Amino acid sequence: MYIIVGLGNPGIKYAGTRHNIGFNAVTRIADDYNISMNIKKHKAVCGTGFIAGNKVLLAMPQTFMNLSGESVRELVDFYKIDPEEELIVIYDDVSMDVGRMRIRAKGSAGGHNGIKSIISHLGSDKFPRIKIGVGAKPEGWDLADHVLGRFSDEDNKTMRDMLGEASAACRDYITDGINEAMNRHNS
Repeated sequence: MYIIVGLGNPGIKYAGTRHNIGFNAVTRIADDYNISMNIKKHKAVCGTGFIAGNKVLLAMPQTFMNLSGESVRELVDFYKIDPEEELIVIYDDVSMDVGRMRIRAKGSAGGHNGIKSIISHLGSDKFPRIKIGVGAKPEGWDLADHVLGRFSDEDNKTMRDMLGEASAACRDYITDGINEAMNRHNS
């Protein structure tokens, strides 16, 4: 079983913000594979289904970004998965341009509080992740204001395309492994 976690903040107030691109990616994956997101447990909204014949659980932690690790730890423990092989975390990255994507097998939090929380709760930075570029904060802006802001109309179209790419990257990771997914999708 694979667990795909999209990071974001719950509530209407945060819908469509840069910080919620992980939620948007999970929603796209759910749409692509007809997975109903109708389960509320492990401090997350979840859905189970199949991608290319492999059982998956999609999850959107409802703990707010900075506490994402609480939900991820519960999911990993309950389903007894190996985070290095069977977990994929999707989240926003301000160090990459809008519409860029990078798959990594492990790594530091890079200043992302959701990833810091997951690393802290798992006790390891060795878990696959898909980082989706949301653009750098404009000069003089507060980082929180930037990531909690919304995309321009032009960037929204770019991001819709990128969400399809993220969905395909998850499928390729599940079917062909992380190295093949990185070769195909790292931009």
